[in-house]
Amino acid sequence: MNRRSFLRTTTAATLGSWALSRPILAAGPKRKILFFSKSSGFEHSVITYKNGQPSYAEKQLLEMGPKNNWEFTFSKDGSLFNPQYLAQFDALFFYTTGDLCSPGTDKNPPMSPEGKQAFLDYVASGKGFIGSHSAADTFHTANEAVKGPDRYKNHGEEADAYVKMLGAEFIIHGKQQVSKMRCIDPRFPGMENHADGFSFQEEWYSLKDYRKDLHVLLLQETESMEGPMYQRPPYPATWARKHGKGRVFYTSMGHREDVWTNPIFQDVLAGGISWALGDATADVTPNIEQVAPGALTNPNYEEPKPKATPAAPKP
Repeated sequence: MNRRSFLRTTTAATLGSWALSRPILAAGPKRKILFFSKSSGFEHSVITYKNGQPSYAEKQLLEMGPKNNWEFTFSKDGSLFNPQYLAQFDALFFYTTGDLCSPGTDKNPPMSPEGKQAFLDYVASGKGFIGSHSAADTFHTANEAVKGPDRYKNHGEEADAYVKMLGAEFIIHGKQQVSKMRCIDPRFPGMENHADGFSFQEEWYSLKDYRKDLHVLLLQETESMEGPMYQRPPYPATWARKHGKGRVFYTSMGHREDVWTNPIFQDVLAGGISWALGDATADVTPNIEQVAPGALTNPNYEEPKPKATPAAPKP
């Protein structure tokens, strides 16, 4: 696979048939964002390239970019991660899975351990980081198995450095269903029109190992949810936090195509990106202990039911 197949920069010269006619509404130089979607684990359909075209998520970002004066570079190449490469961007946006230091599922070049440290240092130096959905299913602590009782434990200060930067780690998800998001901070950018919360169909993540310094924006209501992984107190699903001098925004939403085109999700995402870039201000005083006191109460582990053995054919 050559570099062009997994690296694209969205400039006026390269957009071609993807170019948009909408005017740029923001003034000043464009803000440059790297959208990184390497899948060392499961590859979601919304970030899969088909017939050489941008992924579904990338198409939505290409529409959001001109309206906000953002220029996206799309890449699945972890080998590019070094201080010099990252220095050209104002923020990183991850939609990733697994151990990104391994070629894994999509076989695209992995990061080196030095590359991983470079982007953690990049964020801490004062840059922005945005994570959507499976960004929490990335760099699991101690590379533990996705299944098994240890997968449900909180690791605290022993958690992977990436997990501590992001603010939490994915455990498991159940069937897609309609669930309620409770808005905790309607003053945060993108939340202004959603103070009463909202509900829609999505693949909702159950998460663990929340950092104590999270500023929770959206809380996952669990009372009416189906599945043992959601039998727990309400827990953070979207948040902001400071990492060193940097700004980290994460939302668990983003699995389904119709979520990416949902105006609510687009509001939440645009507000989070603007804040992570430093173009919008917000009070991100930690509030997790006040608004989600049961956040570290994880669901009980249940052994998966064995698959039924097919009946032997009749002689």
